[in-house]
Amino acid sequence: MRLYAKHLFSFFFFLCSLHVYAESFNDSIIVFNGEKKEPMLIGKQLFIFKDTTGAISINDVENKCSFSQSKNSVPNLGVDEAVFWIRFQIQNLSNDDDMLLVIEDALIKDVTLFTKTEKGFLNNNISKDFVFSSRNNDNQHPQFSLKQTIGSSQVYYLRVHGFTQLVIPIKLGTSEAIYNTAINNDLFSAIYFGVMLVMFLYNLFIYISVKDKSYLYYILYILSVAFVQLSVTGLGFKYLWSNAPTFEQASVFIFPSLTAITSIAFFRRFLNSKQLTPKADKLLWLFVVGYIFTLYSAFFGNKWLAYNLLNLNALPLALYMIILAAYIKQKYNYRPAFFFLVAWSVFLMGIVVFVLKDVGIIPYNLLTVSSIQIGSAVETVLLSIALADRINTLKTEKEKSQREALLALQENERIIREQNIFLETKVTERTQELNESNQHLEKALTELQEKETQLVESEKMASLGQLTAGIAHEINNPINFVTSNVNPLKRDVSVLVEMIEKMESVSVSEMTAEEKLKEIKSLKHINDYDYLKIEIDHLIKGIGEGANRTAEIVKGLRIFSRLDEDDLKRADVNEGVNSTIIIINHLLNNIIEVETHFANLPMIECYPGKLNQVFLNIMSNAIFAIQKKWKNQKGGKLVIETLNVDREIIIKISDNGTGMDEATKKKLFDPFFTTKDVGEGTGLGLSIAYNTIKKHNGTIEVISELGEGSSFVMTLPILQV
Repeated sequence: MRLYAKHLFSFFFFLCSLHVYAESFNDSIIVFNGEKKEPMLIGKQLFIFKDTTGAISINDVENKCSFSQSKNSVPNLGVDEAVFWIRFQIQNLSNDDDMLLVIEDALIKDVTLFTKTEKGFLNNNISKDFVFSSRNNDNQHPQFSLKQTIGSSQVYYLRVHGFTQLVIPIKLGTSEAIYNTAINNDLFSAIYFGVMLVMFLYNLFIYISVKDKSYLYYILYILSVAFVQLSVTGLGFKYLWSNAPTFEQASVFIFPSLTAITSIAFFRRFLNSKQLTPKADKLLWLFVVGYIFTLYSAFFGNKWLAYNLLNLNALPLALYMIILAAYIKQKYNYRPAFFFLVAWSVFLMGIVVFVLKDVGIIPYNLLTVSSIQIGSAVETVLLSIALADRINTLKTEKEKSQREALLALQENERIIREQNIFLETKVTERTQELNESNQHLEKALTELQEKETQLVESEKMASLGQLTAGIAHEINNPINFVTSNVNPLKRDVSVLVEMIEKMESVSVSEMTAEEKLKEIKSLKHINDYDYLKIEIDHLIKGIGEGANRTAEIVKGLRIFSRLDEDDLKRADVNEGVNSTIIIINHLLNNIIEVETHFANLPMIECYPGKLNQVFLNIMSNAIFAIQKKWKNQKGGKLVIETLNVDREIIIKISDNGTGMDEATKKKLFDPFFTTKDVGEGTGLGLSIAYNTIKKHNGTIEVISELGEGSSFVMTLPILQV
């Protein structure tokens, strides 16, 4: 999986590799003192030369070639057929003349270490063209022992050649440090392969139990992923096929291709893409053909071409599978697609960490080096859980379907038995019933028409009752206000009259003018004359406001209850809506907020009384829905809006009440359908409203969402043609 993941981002590696080298050569000596317990990365102290011919000798390299210093702690040389020469100089200031140099990339095809001595160059070659046992150590990564005198400075050259992505982490350390690092890496790999083995056995056991092909494809996928890791870590060459160097080189192409092919097979089966997205599913076969051609190129053509084909196929395939899975999840709400996206997201996060490590953005350590292994292990576990969830879901659906089929079969058998027993009797009875029905059909139709008329009249009487209750409530408030002001006014007038009488007696008395004036001022002060004037004025004003409010209500009633509703005439819809608001004002309980937005509407041809009845029915239902949601708390809102659009007007009545689901909306205008409790409604109000709007050659549309509220949008023509 790690190698397969590297193909996904090889283009990114290539861009990064363009910045590996510096433009100038400066001596950079590696000082080794042996004090660190961990090996040291020496990438930034390396000097690199690219030999495009592959034929330059070590002597020419030393004397004639110009090296460039690496910028990264882990040099990234890209995918190239060329040979790369790496020069570095070590000064041994430790207490030991034995050092180890390790290149932690098991995919390098051929690497040779040249040590410069007084007699020339000594070379030590590690190549995948030879069996593993030919190496002088058991490290799966290229490892060299550097014998260097204490206190001396030594120049070394590495000749590196490969046909895969050359990311070269070179570490220098003591034997103990290198050994401990190798133990930690192998321990981590052992844990990873342990997890993969457990997942393999677990899914194999389930496949044997349920015989579902999804598990078979997933088992093959787990195997191919595990073998990719065996190949990329070099553990496969070390332990499994150590005597087959040709197969070791081919494994770089075999296992990633098998991983891609098995992932496609598993994807198609697991997400049911053949049935859900048949056209998109066919494109997956093009990727299968591409990987088959890659294998052909690896065995019978150019290995560098094969590796580039792996890169070209991997990224589009990964993106295509993610996009297709996201589409299936979005369109069909398919649970397995969700699990697949989560699992692949975790895996891709591991890839991103691996890439960031290679370009030097995050540190190079065991965790970042193993990020793809961690991601693939977590992905494997998540997909195993997803498979189990899918099997359980399919099992539950199958059992439910079987139960329903069994019940249906039993019910059909019972019906057939009963029908066979009573068939002849029923035929006779039905014939007699049909004859009787034919005789009374006309009578039944007449009665039905009479009942329909009675029900319509009943709805009108119910509306009239609501109208009467509303008017009584609305008029009662201003009348109470008037009557409550009469007694205080009467009392104040009596006080005023008494004070005037006393002033008259003072005026005809024999007191001097000064004494009279003083007595009058005393009377005013005693009776609080200034406050008396203010209070009388306030009471008279209140009585006037009550009278005006009563007149306004009476005017609204006159507009609402037009007696000419059977006559087509021009009317102001805004005026009718306002009169309806006055009628239903008592239902608001000073809690529900009414918000109006009236446009400047022309007079339209209509039946005003019937339209007012429509507004009353819709507003009453809206208030009922608001009260049902908000109870006696504030927050409910009734919004009424009118618009003038070309030759039509629009009336929109919205509320933030309980709202409706799709099933309720479909039955909303059916006669006798109601969501209210028994006794609270007849179920005819909206049916009459629908027919009234239709009679006006208009339309009525309902927009509603359960729990959010509803909007009734009525469109009426200005002129009835």
